[in-house]
Amino acid sequence: MPKILIVAATRQEIEPFLTSFKFEIPIAIGRNVGFFTSGSNPQVSVLITGVGMVNTAYFLGRYFLSAFNFTINVGICGAFNKNLKIGEVVNVVEDTISEMGAEDGADFIKYADLNLGGTNSFAYRLDDEIDAIDELKKVRSITVNTVHGNTESINKTVKLFNPDIESMEGAAFFRACENLPSDCLQIRAVSNYVEKRDKSKWDIPLAIKNVNEFVIKLVEDLQK
Repeated sequence: MPKILIVAATRQEIEPFLTSFKFEIPIAIGRNVGFFTSGSNPQVSVLITGVGMVNTAYFLGRYFLSAFNFTINVGICGAFNKNLKIGEVVNVVEDTISEMGAEDGADFIKYADLNLGGTNSFAYRLDDEIDAIDELKKVRSITVNTVHGNTESINKTVKLFNPDIESMEGAAFFRACENLPSDCLQIRAVSNYVEKRDKSKWDIPLAIKNVNEFVIKLVEDLQK
C-alpha cells in the first residue's frame, strides 16, 4: 500500500480530510501547524506548514520524516483565467515564483533573463497515469508573497507570465519535492478570481469542500 503525504498551508483548507481519515493531534508543533498521523490509516500523513513559501520549504525540509510514494499539495487558489469556475478543482502542472527577478525602472526583468543560474519555475512529477488526475484541467500557476488585488499589477503579471492561477505556496512545494523520491502533485480549487479585492465574490467554503472531496477519493483509490 503506498505511503501518502498531504501538504497544506492551513488546517482550514484540509479539515474535511482530517475528519474523514480520523487524524489525531499532530506529533509536532501544535494543533494548527505540524505533522499529523492518522489513527485509522497509518499510511497517510498530513503536514500543515503555515502560509507562504518560507513556511512550506522549512517544514517540508524539517518534517519529511520518511519516504512517501505520493506527496500532494492541497489548497485553494485565485484564478486569473476566467474560464475556470469558482469551486473548480485543478491540477497545477507548472509553478513559477513570479516575484523573483529585478526592476529596471518601470520594467521587470524575469529571473530567467538575469543569467544567475538555476530556475524559479518548477513542475509536478507523476510517473504513472492516474485517471482522476488526468480528468482535471491542467493549469499553470504563479506563487507570490503578495496576492494580487490591483488592476495595473494584475495586467502586468498576466502579460509577463500568462498564469491561470496563483497561490502563496505551490512553487516552494514543487521545489522541495525535486529532491524527494515521491511523485508530487499540486491539487487546488478556485476560491476567487484575481481582481480588485472583493471577498463578497469569493466562495472559500465551496473550494475547500470540492478539493477535499476530490483528494479524499483520490487517496482512497490510490490505496485500493
